[in-house]
Amino acid sequence: MTDRMHWSQLLSKKRIGRGEADNPEEGDLRSEFEKDYHQVTMSAAFRRLQDKTQVFPLDKSDFIRTRLTHSLEVSSIAKALALNIGEAVCVSGRDPEFGIREKEAVSEILQCAGLIHDIGNPPFGHFGEEAIREWFRRFFGSKAGSDKMELIGRSACMDLLDFEGNAQAFRLVTKLGFPGMNGGMNLTEGVLSAMVKYPHSSAEKEIRGISGHKFGYFRAEEKTFLRIADDTGTGKRRNPIVYVLEAADDIAYSTADIEDAYKKGFFSYSTFVRELKRRGTPQGFIRRLTELKKASAAKGSSDPEEYAVRIWLADMQNTLIRSATGSFLSHYEELMRGEMETPLIFSGEAYVLLCNLKQIAYDYAFTSMSIYKTEIAANKILTGLMDEMVPAALSYDGEKKPGLLEEKYLSLIPEEYFAVYHRSARGRSAGEQEYLKLLLVTDFISGMTDSFARNLYLELNGSVI
Repeated sequence: MTDRMHWSQLLSKKRIGRGEADNPEEGDLRSEFEKDYHQVTMSAAFRRLQDKTQVFPLDKSDFIRTRLTHSLEVSSIAKALALNIGEAVCVSGRDPEFGIREKEAVSEILQCAGLIHDIGNPPFGHFGEEAIREWFRRFFGSKAGSDKMELIGRSACMDLLDFEGNAQAFRLVTKLGFPGMNGGMNLTEGVLSAMVKYPHSSAEKEIRGISGHKFGYFRAEEKTFLRIADDTGTGKRRNPIVYVLEAADDIAYSTADIEDAYKKGFFSYSTFVRELKRRGTPQGFIRRLTELKKASAAKGSSDPEEYAVRIWLADMQNTLIRSATGSFLSHYEELMRGEMETPLIFSGEAYVLLCNLKQIAYDYAFTSMSIYKTEIAANKILTGLMDEMVPAALSYDGEKKPGLLEEKYLSLIPEEYFAVYHRSARGRSAGEQEYLKLLLVTDFISGMTDSFARNLYLELNGSVI
């Protein structure tokens, strides 16, 4: 049987920058995990999420969610889940290692992890990730690119061929955030462990179940990950807290995407009810939606259908939270051994509801003509920027001085990214340095907001903003 993980290690207060928790200052009553939360909210990377796509790129509406509002919602739901789960574990008395202090610590960790779970995503949402992957597939498929792959090594190149926002998030908070500080944002290991949904490298992905189909860290951060995994006792297993974060993310975006798509007119109330019925959504959930519409109309609401959808989605969030809470308790020992190979919400009425909400949003919004048009534009922007920035980066820090145009492109990259490169490249082989130069570009691109990427592309192509 697999060794059980222990809360005393999982809730590690060590910081990767200085190795130990900060000495408490007089009058500062915050816990170490609350300090992490404040550190994240003060960062430029977190602020940039306000202009990064959740679903609808470059949307002009102030109602539609961005990565920032999504992250805040995930943070809130994750904390609510943690409090419910923590209370259930305490009341059940099933784990003598878990008490009130652990309950508070887990809720604080999840509140912070919710803020940073998407902080590494490039502009234009998940399509931005795919655009970067596709660029590197073409690059490494060329003669010049295949020579680079031979020098760098295929395992390191997989970081780029399968570029992951999850791994970029881990890199950002451990190395790029506050780049003058050793350890990036200098967060606690408890928070960092809780954000790694896929505790594998790109070379190890697909080795097992739920945690293997993506990867959670680049080769450049492998030593940092392994240190955290050793200190928290997780090894290559998922931290139990990760399942709660994942459930919060699922609950947040499955309900939010429906609300945003409805608000943008991708489907009507009657279409939504019809689709819920057609897909076998439990009758009690549908009945609740229609009752809300009747009650709203009776009160003279100006738009009883919109009111009903919004209140119903809030009710469904509560339903999903209860389901995830019960699942965590039912599978507690599996989670503590790192053996659970399903999400928390994986069966019953709540699972049917969750799947149906995701599928309706996909069918009516994600495949809409407006989304396709913005994704085509996003691909042109990111491809155009990568076409110029990668050759410039590869000319940097070599025996031959970069050309005049290459120097100009390099001047666009903030100095702090070069500082991270130099700190990482010191004493490395030529192949490792080339790999780090490519990460220099993905760091720069991933740090852009949607608007910055668009405007920079237009400026570089001689267009007037």
